[in-house]
Amino acid sequence: MSGIKTELSSSSAQTKLMPSGYKHWLTPDWPAPANVHAATTLRTGGVSYGAYASLNPAMHVGDDADLVQQNRRIIKELLNLPDDPVWLEQIHSNRAVQAVTTAPLQQADASYTTESGVVCAVMTADCLPLLVCSADGSQVAAIHAGWRGLLAGVIGNTLAAMHNSDPLVWLGPAIGPDCFEIGAEVRNAFLEKSATFMTAFKQKSNDKWLADIYQLARTDLAMLGIDKVYGGGFCTVTEHERFYSYRRDKQTGRMATLIWRE
Repeated sequence: MSGIKTELSSSSAQTKLMPSGYKHWLTPDWPAPANVHAATTLRTGGVSYGAYASLNPAMHVGDDADLVQQNRRIIKELLNLPDDPVWLEQIHSNRAVQAVTTAPLQQADASYTTESGVVCAVMTADCLPLLVCSADGSQVAAIHAGWRGLLAGVIGNTLAAMHNSDPLVWLGPAIGPDCFEIGAEVRNAFLEKSATFMTAFKQKSNDKWLADIYQLARTDLAMLGIDKVYGGGFCTVTEHERFYSYRRDKQTGRMATLIWRE
């Protein structure tokens, strides 16, 4: 796929369920500073089974809590994380919060930090994960953006909280433009916000449209004056061996998209 690199690990968890050398996460291919590290986990390499097979880090989807905790430990080992990720209770909002390792679970859809060793994280299974870093590597953020969050301005709120005018942005795995069917009311809501969003929609029938969530994000970023945008081009629905997809399977796990700085 475009916009990614794949990484290897010697962890025994990596080879437990898949052939030797299989990659269980993606690394953004973007010109981030050397002190910034990031990844999106795939659905492979963990211990969950059935609908959640196998590297599901989400506690809220009905998976066995002990298996989820094991998956979180596997992710920490595979990616050599400096600390446990700061997970969020995602609510499809525009709320961005500072990632604090000692804080209780916060209701938000984005987190940011200037602290080294703090891991910002979001979970997705069709919604768009975005990673943000400043050009000097002093700030990082992770954003969960479904259409509701995009419409409500979660990207703009996060960038405003970071006080950074020239960031780099990576668009992670999300539902592809040929699979994201929405009603006319969703399209109309975006067009009421700005006619510029028109390029992100393609008519499918009289009252149904196909939406390009990557184009929605790029349009929003362009209106915010952000042009250093990388990634995109995935489809969580059709790439079933690598990605969880709520729209495809309903009962399913989540991928984790994480970013931290040294």
